[in-house]
Amino acid sequence: MVTVNNRASLQPMVNKATTEFEPCWNTLRGALIDIHNKVVSALSFEHLYRASYKITLRKNGRLLYDKVIEFETQWFREHVLPRIDDLVANNLAGLSLLQIATSSSHERRETGEKFLRGIRERWQDHNTAMNMAADILLYMERTGPEAAVHPSIYAATIGLFRDQVLKYTLDGGQDASDHPFNIFDALISVMLDLINMERDGDVIDRNLLRQTTGMLEQLYDNDDELENEKLYLTGFEPRFLQASCLFYRGECEKLIREADASVWLRHTRRRLEEERVRCMTALPFMTTDKILEVVKTELISAKLDEFMALEGTGLKSMIDNDRLEDLTILYSLISMVDKSKSLLKTLLQNRVMELGLEIEQTLKNTDFSTAAVATDEPTEGAEKSKAQPLNAAAQQTAAAIKWVDDVLHLKDRFDNLLAVCFNQDLVLQSAVTKSFADFINMFNRCSEFVSLFIDDSLKRGLKGKSDQDVELVLQKAIVLLRYLADRDLFERYYQKHLARRLLHAKSDIHIEKELVRRMKTEMGNHFTSKFEGMFKDMEVSKDQSENYREHIRSLGDVDVKKIDLSIHVLTTNYWPPEVMGRGALQEEGTRECIFPPPIKRLQESFFTYYLKNRSGRVLTWVASAGSADIKCVFPKVAGKETGPLSKDRRYELNVSTYGMVVLLLFNDLGEGESLSFDEIQAKTNIPTGDLIKTLASLSIPPKCRVLTKEPLNKAVRPTDTFSFNSQFVSKSIKIKAPVLSSTSKVEGDDERKETERKNYQTRAHVVDAAIVRIMKQRKELSHTQLTTEVIGQLSGRFKPEISLIKKRIEDLLAREYLERIDGDVSAYRYLA
Repeated sequence: MVTVNNRASLQPMVNKATTEFEPCWNTLRGALIDIHNKVVSALSFEHLYRASYKITLRKNGRLLYDKVIEFETQWFREHVLPRIDDLVANNLAGLSLLQIATSSSHERRETGEKFLRGIRERWQDHNTAMNMAADILLYMERTGPEAAVHPSIYAATIGLFRDQVLKYTLDGGQDASDHPFNIFDALISVMLDLINMERDGDVIDRNLLRQTTGMLEQLYDNDDELENEKLYLTGFEPRFLQASCLFYRGECEKLIREADASVWLRHTRRRLEEERVRCMTALPFMTTDKILEVVKTELISAKLDEFMALEGTGLKSMIDNDRLEDLTILYSLISMVDKSKSLLKTLLQNRVMELGLEIEQTLKNTDFSTAAVATDEPTEGAEKSKAQPLNAAAQQTAAAIKWVDDVLHLKDRFDNLLAVCFNQDLVLQSAVTKSFADFINMFNRCSEFVSLFIDDSLKRGLKGKSDQDVELVLQKAIVLLRYLADRDLFERYYQKHLARRLLHAKSDIHIEKELVRRMKTEMGNHFTSKFEGMFKDMEVSKDQSENYREHIRSLGDVDVKKIDLSIHVLTTNYWPPEVMGRGALQEEGTRECIFPPPIKRLQESFFTYYLKNRSGRVLTWVASAGSADIKCVFPKVAGKETGPLSKDRRYELNVSTYGMVVLLLFNDLGEGESLSFDEIQAKTNIPTGDLIKTLASLSIPPKCRVLTKEPLNKAVRPTDTFSFNSQFVSKSIKIKAPVLSSTSKVEGDDERKETERKNYQTRAHVVDAAIVRIMKQRKELSHTQLTTEVIGQLSGRFKPEISLIKKRIEDLLAREYLERIDGDVSAYRYLA
């Protein structure tokens, strides 16, 4: 019997995954050492990748991940941190962190840059090594289960630089509390110190600074690597902005102590540009807006009101001394911090008001009595007038012209500031325009003065001027009109002045029409309807005068042909009563001038011609508004054998119509005879005031003294007597006596009160019409609504007072145009 012993052979079980891990890890560990030592020429990427692949394939990826982290941590402790200890030697903490006063900026810069270079080199070495390591361990990254629950191997190993280096305390311990600063604190302090040194004028290595901030941009606050948790954003940037805030706050305090706004403006502009360039060259671009905001806040907004109020260099001085560059910089800086520019707007408005009121005050303190009279240019052959002292009326007119000139000059100055310095900013334009309107309308004679200025410009200022100069005058006229609040009062004065210019041919009719056309565009048809009617009357009258001459020539009337008549037929509603003599008629009843027989026959001849085809018309001869050219013969003086008096002298004398009537009386007088004031008035029936002015123009001015007056003084009184001046001599053939009705002057107090009274009456009618027009359309309105709509409709002509509107409503209620609504006394209903 054979016995078989089946004994099994027992061999030990071997874990293949474990046996393969150690050699593979040793291979990878050696490769990591070579990579850190920069000895990589002999390394095979394929061999190393396969080692990583085998470990991961055997489900040991997590172990490999931990081993790599452990290795890198150990490497930092043994090889990197000792070098870091060397960097913090030589009192780096004292220089960069404690800012010892005895240390120079050069020492701090040299030591600080050396420290940054050391950190940069350690970072670059570690970053390069971890990139290569990540390539080797790529398969583990993509397939291992740890990829889903842990940061990537690159992120984890890069993060070690943050944890092992930047958080390393200066004494070498991780948790030491004796030294509050770690490497990261030192790094930031050095960077901030370098930036401040550059701000103070030193030259630093910007590229080094840029590389250091680039390192902080690649590191994160933790391994989650969230975009908003970059170490630059969480660690460096807040402290940089805070330090910059303190730096610029100190600079601002220093600048305010120096009290020079011009220096502040240029310094602030330079700082803004420096920070902008720094963020392009040394810091990340993302910080640009934040650091610029710090500069704007600390150097502009914080003390803006104080800098602009500085005596001698602030905004007032900039405007008064035309410091255009300073104002340009100021506008650009304020635009950065305040889009509404509220402070600049307010200060500009205040300065415009101050300068405007200074114009009025200067006007009151100016003596115009020694100014020269600006007279019309003499006609051909006429004698030029010499400069003479101004009378009271002329002084007031000169003051009016000066006031408007000064206002326009001020307007030009601010227009230039808006164009050159303020970039035609609409907010500032509106503010300046409002201030001009405010101070102009505070002057109670602005409407009259503006009309006088236009009158003076159109009568004398445009002769010999180019089209461009004429255009400039027209533009200024419209600009002034826009500022006026009481445009209806201006309309009244302008109508009066325009009438004188038209009747006495004192201006260019084409320029007059162009100005009225622009007024029509600006103000509307109602504003210029009377002016256009005056132009139409002048055109029709010109044709009528020519047709009348043709009519006279066809009659062959020799006597009438000796007098050449130019007639103006004026429509009563278009022309002001002051110019047409209606004011004088109202004062002295229906007194009409007694014309000499030749003139009377000429009048009757024209009346017959005019009314032949026009039934129902009534013509009234307005002697106060016309003028006449008289050919005068002064016979030689007996006993004079030589000189101008030894022969007959012939002159052509231009006088007013009243002057013509008076002079023709002396044709019937014998030699040596005279007429008293009362006799002249009895024979002419000229109103007393007009007669005094007429006799004064013929007997007082030496250049046109064709009558002699007893007594010989500079005032005409009712007791004076007048005679023909047989010894009158003039170098000029054509002599122009003052035509007082053609002169525009500032009204006296009584005249102004009368003008305002008439204007108030006109306003009452205008308000009545507006109320009726509104109520006719709306039927029923409350008192408040009606008042608001009336003001809105009439604001283009004038701003009606609330009391006037209330008074006119009461009047319309009494006249039964309106009635109160039952149960609501503050509401009205229109009655058809």
